[in-house]
Amino acid sequence: MSFKEFQDCKALLDMLDDEEYVMKYKYHLETTFNDMVDWFLKDKLEINTRPLPTYASNNRKECLLDLYMAVKREGGHRRITENNLWAMIAKEIGFDYNEGEYMRLLYAMYLDVLIYYYKYKSTQEKVHEKEEVKTVVDPRL
Repeated sequence: MSFKEFQDCKALLDMLDDEEYVMKYKYHLETTFNDMVDWFLKDKLEINTRPLPTYASNNRKECLLDLYMAVKREGGHRRITENNLWAMIAKEIGFDYNEGEYMRLLYAMYLDVLIYYYKYKSTQEKVHEKEEVKTVVDPRL
């Protein structure tokens, strides 16, 4: 899968709704997910100062896909931050509790804007679909 426009990112993120699929194809999806994040940061946002892959403080490679899935499973960035659950997220993806703040920082630097933009585009598509249905039902509206 290559990334040339945001619709490609949306397609991948939509696929990640199925956790069984993610577990079955995790090795391939990790690389594809990193490629997507890399494309989004460099091509869409023109940010070239965030290296991939990412590494935790002990020079251990961090899997952004695992971070994304754990945050999604626990209700999203806002919920985790409000309930101070970043240490739990760190532990859930195989790091020490004390690396929770680092996980929050990684999420903010690499994933937060991407997920916000994904939600925005998804909502925009739904509104557009409703407008099309409304037009088909009664063209005067």
